[in-house]
Amino acid sequence: MTEKATLLPAGGCTVAQAWEIFDSLPAAPVAEVTTGRWRGDELPTGHPMDGTLTESGWYGKQFDAPDRVHPLLFTDERGTVFAVDPRRVPLSLAGKFPARWLRPVRNRLRALAPLLRTRKPTARLRDIEYRGVVSAAMVYDHLPIIDHFRRVDDETLLGVMDMRGLSEPYFFVLRR
Repeated sequence: MTEKATLLPAGGCTVAQAWEIFDSLPAAPVAEVTTGRWRGDELPTGHPMDGTLTESGWYGKQFDAPDRVHPLLFTDERGTVFAVDPRRVPLSLAGKFPARWLRPVRNRLRALAPLLRTRKPTARLRDIEYRGVVSAAMVYDHLPIIDHFRRVDDETLLGVMDMRGLSEPYFFVLRR
């Protein structure tokens, strides 16, 4: 882990601290992040969605080309990674019940995979100005969500989900 990666507090932080870290980081241009599969993790800030992705079996994201992005990769109980169509995931329910309630779903992802899976990309990467910096952003094709990224180091991105109707920011980390 690089010195910069230690900027990300292991146990989480406040929203104000997360914004301070995010705003201090340099841009992560699309050309630098379009490198395939990234492993995801949450940066807990007290957001209602904290724990939801982890408990649901979220693996990360895959950026194959600017127009070939899989925004949601999941892993089943056997470790198989597969892309999920975000329209088939009830994101509007995230944070409305305890994340631990998702464990039974995660333990049955292999059976649910045929209903959720997609082979088609469902998002795009674009360089977009956000909080005064032009950096890579992932734009979902069918949902009002844009994930904005900043570079922590060559192998790590800090992301923030900008979703219409979301009152608080949701922060996450991607590692190559």
